[in-house]
Order: sequence, then structure tokens, then C-alpha cells
Amino acid sequence: MFANFLIGLREGLEASLVVCILVAYLVKTGNRAALRPIWLGVGVAVGVSLAFGAALQFGTQQLTFGAQELIGGSLSLVAVGLVTWMVFWMRRTARHLKAELHGKLDAALTMGTGALVATAFLAVGREGIETSLFVWRSVDAADDGWRPLAGALLGLLTAVAMGWLFYRGALRINLAKFFTWTGGMLIVVAAGVLAYGFHDLQEARFLPGLASKAFDVSAAIPPDSWYGTLLKGVFNFQPDPTVVQVTVWALYLIPTLVVFLAPVGFRPSVAAVGAERKASDEQAAQGGSAGRGGSGGDGAGRDGERVRDGARGAGDRPGGHEG
Repeated sequence: MFANFLIGLREGLEASLVVCILVAYLVKTGNRAALRPIWLGVGVAVGVSLAFGAALQFGTQQLTFGAQELIGGSLSLVAVGLVTWMVFWMRRTARHLKAELHGKLDAALTMGTGALVATAFLAVGREGIETSLFVWRSVDAADDGWRPLAGALLGLLTAVAMGWLFYRGALRINLAKFFTWTGGMLIVVAAGVLAYGFHDLQEARFLPGLASKAFDVSAAIPPDSWYGTLLKGVFNFQPDPTVVQVTVWALYLIPTLVVFLAPVGFRPSVAAVGAERKASDEQAAQGGSAGRGGSGGDGAGRDGERVRDGARGAGDRPGGHEG
């Protein structure tokens, strides 16, 4: 349950921050009429994500056992790849996320309603599809009824609440530390999903070595015990893994975690720096024109001031705000 809560919280908060940045920018620049297409795009993204999850759940039930295991194992590899890419991408671009989104939104505003819907859909839909895929694999691996789904739903609801508080300026968090810690924990969870996926491929007879066990601690950690269930739910722990499972788990977890937690960060892209500089220049120009124009645009300016602290935390500074 905790692993799925973490997935829902991490992916949901990313989506919430994106929506917060888009809405805050539109309010600040006086483009409230563009909020409806943004919310439409968010709604479509949520619907597509739910439909994708339902297709995964019900679309594989009529297949043979071997086909189910083959599809499940393959999707586990895809899910791990997406999550790994996501945590490294967020680590690299979190500082310039706001500037990049502002640049895309400016382009969408000039292109019309359809572009606004597409911007919101693409920004939120990626997190939604990743969440559906990763949660589905975790639920399928856990075989624990409603609890994994409840954990994911609780994480998503928490992320939505945090996003709203963030927008209102009532919540300040150090985003750099948050995404580092949750990213590290997600890598550990992904390692378990990867090992389970290889076990599925072995059960489908796609890979050999199903009978070659690395160890068997079923007597010490019974799978049906509370601590066995906890270990499986959080880490996808299996008391009798195969040699292949242990090997791929170690080969993925150790180097990935070392690289992710390395103190040397990634250099921001030239495009991101340019977008951030452009956004800063435009903000300064708008501030100057607002000061010269008296009351013109004051409503948007006041709205922007109200959400500035929240929206700024999504990327203006390397470490966000300390609480």
C-alpha cells in the first residue's frame, strides 16, 4: 500500500505542479478565458489515464496464463523504464520547469483553443499513464485486493490537496529535496517491479531459469505473514527469488541509485536557460507597463501576486522554498 501511495503522491504532485504553473500564469497575464481549455485538457488526460488502466486490467483477463505473464512482464519493463526516465528528467529540469511551461503556453495562446487543450493534456497525461501502468503492475504483483488501489488513490488525493495549497501560497516545500527523496524511494520500488517482471517472463517460458532459486527464506518470512505482506507491498519482495531476479534487481538498483543520488547535478539545457531568461524579461516588461498604466491590468496583477509564492516554487529556484 505504501509503494502505491508513494507512486500516486509523486506522480500526482508533478501533475498538480504543472497545472498550478499553467493556471497561475494565465491568471497573472489576464488570460482567464483560456482556463476552460486548460481544465478540459486536464479532464481528458485523467479520462485517458483511467481508460488505459481499465484496458490493462480487463483486457488481459481473457488471455491464457502464458500470454498474461508475457504481457505483464513486458509492461513491467516498460513501467520501470518510464519511472526511471521520469525521476531523472525531473531532477534535471525541475529548476527550469516553470520557464519551459510558460514558453509552451505562450505558443499555445497564439495558436488557439485546441493548442491549449493539447498543452494541458500532454503535460498531465504523461504522469497519468505512467501512474496507471505502474500501479497496475504493483496491484497485479501484490494480489492484495483493494489495498494497493486505495494506497494509490490516497496518494493522488494528497497530491491534489498539496497542489491546491501550493497554488494558494499556503504550502511551501523544498522541491529539490522532495523529488530527490521520493525519486530514490521510487527507484527502490522500481527495482522490485523489474525483478517481478523478469519472474513473469520466466513463468511465460520466455526466459529460462525458473527453477534456479537464489535463496529461499519462506520459513523465516512467510508470504502470508504481516511482515511478508508488508515487504512484498513496498519492495515486491519475494522469499524465493530466482537467480535471474536477484541479478537484474542488483544490476538495476545499485548503479541507478548511485547515479541518481550523486552530488554532481546535470547541467540545464540551453533551451531551458533561454526560456527562463525570456520569461524573466517578459515578466519585467509586464511589471513596467503595469506601473505606467495605472489601474489597467491591476486585477491580473493582484491575482498573480496571490499565487506567486506557490507558482514560483515549481521551478524558479534550484531548491524551491524551505518551509
